Amino acid sequence: MRLSDIITNEIMRMLNESEINTAEIQRNEFAALMGCAPSQINYVLSSRFTPEHGYIIESRRGGGGYIRIKRISLNHTSAIMHIINSIGERIDALSTRIVIENCLQTDLIEQKQAGLMYAAVSNTALLAVPPALRDSLRAAILKQMLLTLI
Repeated sequence: MRLSDIITNEIMRMLNESEINTAEIQRNEFAALMGCAPSQINYVLSSRFTPEHGYIIESRRGGGGYIRIKRISLNHTSAIMHIINSIGERIDALSTRIVIENCLQTDLIEQKQAGLMYAAVSNTALLAVPPALRDSLRAAILKQMLLTLI
């Protein structure tokens, strides 16, 4: 198992044990506990605990500083709108895959819908589109597909 997966699992364990869906860590101490550099903690937080994944990160710097990870729960419509707003004007194939996987994991879509979404926004489907325009078109298609879920 990769170190980033171990860190993610530990944070998820903390969130699951919390009655208020919040985990609070001190970055340097947590990094020492995990046996890694503090920058590895930053990487995991910035890549796996984002608003798109359903989390909010709060931090306070200084001697008594902390990083607080909150799991947010949104109703179906709010969750979809939040995802749509986070997509922006362009999205690459990897980021699109992550968005679709997150929708699947949070039960916003079913496996069959995910498969259709993957196919519609794949590089293969967009092959006739000039490369410079693919990510813009992919974002527009993905947003429209998500809007149909509301």
